[in-house]
Amino acid sequence: MTDTKQTAPQSKVEKSEKEWRAELTPMQYAVLREKATERPFTGEYDHSFDPGTYVCAGCGQPLFSSDDKFDSGCGWPAFSAPASQSAVAEERDGSHGMIRTEVLCSKCQGHLGHVFDDGPGPDGLRYCINSAALKLDPK
Repeated sequence: MTDTKQTAPQSKVEKSEKEWRAELTPMQYAVLREKATERPFTGEYDHSFDPGTYVCAGCGQPLFSSDDKFDSGCGWPAFSAPASQSAVAEERDGSHGMIRTEVLCSKCQGHLGHVFDDGPGPDGLRYCINSAALKLDPK
């Protein structure tokens, strides 16, 4: 396990919806604050494998490492693990007639995407994350 995977969570970010709208692009706001999903294969990071750390577009918290990114073919960036277990929160999502596990930024509670149990690696997880919820901090 790398040092980045042991990072402690930072304090919670609380902003008004007006503040979020002023700071985020319309797509970032729709995804992070309204739980929207960008169209598959359209996101900036879907086919990007540049080295670095993917941080939350809403608050800058480190979320995923490029070392854990893989091409799942699903149309969204996919990761086998978060940067740390404390970086993300999970909630049950019963929308759209499905039962899924929603992934949220633990610091700002922004919607990131969903996690599924069909991924590679020892845990078999696939964190399917919207590009609009992320910013790449290059190595």
